[in-house]
Amino acid sequence: MLYTVIKKNSYQDSINLMLLTNSINNLDGVTKCSIMMGTDANKDIFRNSGLMTKDAEAASPSDMVILVDTEDEAVVEKVLSESEKFLNDLAVKTEKSDFENVNSLDGALKALPDANLALFSIPGEYGADEIEKALDAGLNVFSFTDNIPLEDEARLKKKAHDKGLMLMGADCGTGIISSVPLAFTNVVRPGNIGIVGASGTGIQEVTTIIERLGGGVVHAVGTGGRDLSEEVNAITAKDALLGLEQHDPTDVIVLISKPPAKRVRDEIVELLHSFTKPVVAIFLGEKPESHEGNVYLAHTLEETAKIAVDLASGENVKANYNEDLKNTVTSELAKEKTVKGLYSGGTLAAEAGMLISDALELGGLVKKEGYILNANGYEVMDLGDDMYTQGKPHPMIDPEVRINKIKEYAQDENTGVILFDCVLGYGSHPDMAGALCEAITEAKDTAKAQGRTLEFVATVCGTKQDPQNYDEAVKTLENVGVLVEDSNAKAVRLALKLKGIDYIGIDKQRVEKDVKTTSLPEISQQVHDLLNTKPRVVNVGLKSFTDSIIEHGAKTVQYDWKPAAGGNKKLIKILNLLDKIEGLEKSNQDVIEQMKNSQPFLMDVVPANSVIDVLKDKVILHAGPPIEFKDMTGPMQGSCIGAVLFEGWASTEDEAREILSNGTVSFSPCHHHNAVGPMGGITSGNMPVLVVKNMLDGTVAYCTLNEGIGKVLRFGAYSQEVVDRLQWMRDVLGPVLSMALKRKDGGLNLNVMIAKSITMGDEFHQRNIAASLNFLKEITPLIVELDLDEKKRYSVIKFLADTDQFFLNIMMAAGKATVDCARKIESGTVVTTMARNGRDFGIRISGMGDQWFTAPVNMPNGLYFTGYSEKDANPDIGDSAITETVGVGGMAMVAAPGVTRFVGAGGFEDALAISNEMDEICISNNANWSIPTWDFKGACLGIDARKVVHSGVTPIINTGIAHREPGIGQVGAGTVRAPFACFEKALVAYAEKLGISVE
Repeated sequence: MLYTVIKKNSYQDSINLMLLTNSINNLDGVTKCSIMMGTDANKDIFRNSGLMTKDAEAASPSDMVILVDTEDEAVVEKVLSESEKFLNDLAVKTEKSDFENVNSLDGALKALPDANLALFSIPGEYGADEIEKALDAGLNVFSFTDNIPLEDEARLKKKAHDKGLMLMGADCGTGIISSVPLAFTNVVRPGNIGIVGASGTGIQEVTTIIERLGGGVVHAVGTGGRDLSEEVNAITAKDALLGLEQHDPTDVIVLISKPPAKRVRDEIVELLHSFTKPVVAIFLGEKPESHEGNVYLAHTLEETAKIAVDLASGENVKANYNEDLKNTVTSELAKEKTVKGLYSGGTLAAEAGMLISDALELGGLVKKEGYILNANGYEVMDLGDDMYTQGKPHPMIDPEVRINKIKEYAQDENTGVILFDCVLGYGSHPDMAGALCEAITEAKDTAKAQGRTLEFVATVCGTKQDPQNYDEAVKTLENVGVLVEDSNAKAVRLALKLKGIDYIGIDKQRVEKDVKTTSLPEISQQVHDLLNTKPRVVNVGLKSFTDSIIEHGAKTVQYDWKPAAGGNKKLIKILNLLDKIEGLEKSNQDVIEQMKNSQPFLMDVVPANSVIDVLKDKVILHAGPPIEFKDMTGPMQGSCIGAVLFEGWASTEDEAREILSNGTVSFSPCHHHNAVGPMGGITSGNMPVLVVKNMLDGTVAYCTLNEGIGKVLRFGAYSQEVVDRLQWMRDVLGPVLSMALKRKDGGLNLNVMIAKSITMGDEFHQRNIAASLNFLKEITPLIVELDLDEKKRYSVIKFLADTDQFFLNIMMAAGKATVDCARKIESGTVVTTMARNGRDFGIRISGMGDQWFTAPVNMPNGLYFTGYSEKDANPDIGDSAITETVGVGGMAMVAAPGVTRFVGAGGFEDALAISNEMDEICISNNANWSIPTWDFKGACLGIDARKVVHSGVTPIINTGIAHREPGIGQVGAGTVRAPFACFEKALVAYAEKLGISVE
């Protein structure tokens, strides 16, 4: 029975999931399991392995898909439990790390402003776009990521070169920058040798032999295997070689190349002849007969390393570097016996295939179905080929595919020698030698039982300083009868020796070559910085790649990458095209500056119909985007009933419902009339409203007064108690506040009040205690001076003193005056409105003016008053998200530790994490509202719809929770997320407005 579990928006690196899958497949009761992200490529793997289901087919690229084939449904729970434990263990390791975790490239550059290198290990289908962003941000790139189209690699390398940067890769497996190992790399002592290579086991073999010979390496710059192709034209290789020529600590340069395009190869050699430093070059597949001047041409990786060490030590280069084998051969295998090579390293496999083919005249290498050599029974396989690693860990990490091949070849009576590599270093299996021993012993026993001899010959690529330890790995293999040589070339020679073939390279002499030297171009400042300082690395993807960086004294920040826009290819294209729109960033900055420079002042309190013309008729304003009475949820309908009773349009609930339903009363959003309203947002003509004026440009905004707590209109209550309070607010509270404010020349400066209160623990949505008291402090002397009945003055002051949330409505009006000022700049992607009507969540963005983009509202998460629970709750509602729109409320959770538990956010660390997350989707920070608990950083400013869509992180909103039935009121408080679809729709519409069309 096949079971499917989808974990929505739960991105994990593919290598982690491969290792998890292997672990789960060992559980009792699991017939087969596969755990991967829901990408199109992974869905193909599911289909090919017979594990595809309808639920898996519907998964998005940012969803984790767990497919379990089992006869026992109880096993599925065990799989989920073990999976959670495995992933939690990864999270615990991250928490103990010495680096900062961020969710965007912008966040990474804020955390590490002097970063100069991005290390990518993400799925190849997203690689080109993400690499281009890093280049545009001024970062050199090391791309472990593979499967990037060749045309993209060529284009991006040219772009990097034009910017004075280097793109190392794609498919860079290993590298060393300023003696700091990157990716799958060995620990090699620093020295005076600099290497440029295809960045795989070729570099590892050469560097580890150099280490064991007593030499040292300062740089090993990876190029990727296709750099010396016609299409790419050695862009990275040339820049790296020039960099090493101009790098003072480098005395000897090494070039390691897979078989190159002839024109490109000749161009490179011609360039090298103009160098002042000696260069050792190996072009795999070539068998040079001499050295050319200052360019020493090697045949094997071992020879390459040995020549480099001699040159670096001031020794003469020898004519031949053949040495005796460590193992002696006492008997030869029968003629029909053949050699099978099982390699985890592609370059080592290519070298082995080349040497065997040359010795036996087998016609050269092939590149088909994982084979490097396949002739006359002699086979060499690159088990790191895509056909073996698709959906599975690389054989350097996981021994499974090699163990299976060992078992397969052991059954072949013509197999005489199994030749293999054991690659150590960061990223590789912690004990690959030990992991292979059981299969090797079993294979030798099988052959012996059948009266056959089966030899295992190995090379260990590593150093004593590697996490696995070279000596320990060699000893482990030798203990089970493996013949271990100290280089791949020697291991191949030993395998051939067992067949009675002595393969020894020819002597080479140095000959002068008549070449025309040219003056060399200067390297860029960025490349100079990369080669002369320890790298400052933005690690994008696999967290384990930070280990070697930190251990060797370099700085790093971890970018926990996941596919942009949930992997939606259309949205990704739109985001990339918007990034290229000239002037877009300036437009956004202009909008942000309007917000930042806004100067909201509380000027007056007046009847709503005196400033909002539509309220002179039977019109009711409501929160959120447009909605009709029949579609309103319970609390908003209840608020409308209360408003009708307050206005005297009806005398009973039934009469009120009748005129609300039959069209006698019209409805319009507050936001359409320079107004906002909390929860239901219901505003009618005789209700008093706050008048806030933005002194920056004269924009005016309105909001009803806060009613206090308990049974209140905004939460849908409409009893006589509610109506009585509204009448008192109309007849007493509003007029008294109006008279008091008129005594304050120029009004009350709200920016100052907000700045003071945010330092006192307010976030201005759920917590307004400090601001309400600061307002009381300002308004009380003005009220006391009024020539009014003392009881009336007392009742107003007492109401204000008792109403902790009174400032919320002032803050909302200030927010509305701020965004309406900024909305006059009709370009860019800044979110200028967020509002909810109980059914729809609506946003506006600067570039689309008054147009709403809506999606169904979410249910709040939070705490409930005694006697109530989630089943009683109404969906999210209210205009109060205007506070988050201007960067406070949930966005500034860190400012209000006292409220975090009440709104279900946990403790201070959780509040800090929320504000940090919100900062990732904003363009700037508002220095006017500095938050002490956030190291005095300004509140978030300018939610960017692009950042929301790119990251999948939506704004979090602090909110009250109303009962779903009218008339009951508030039942709790919590937080709610804005729905992603609003931002997606807004971004698509803005792209279309700019003429961007993406299918």
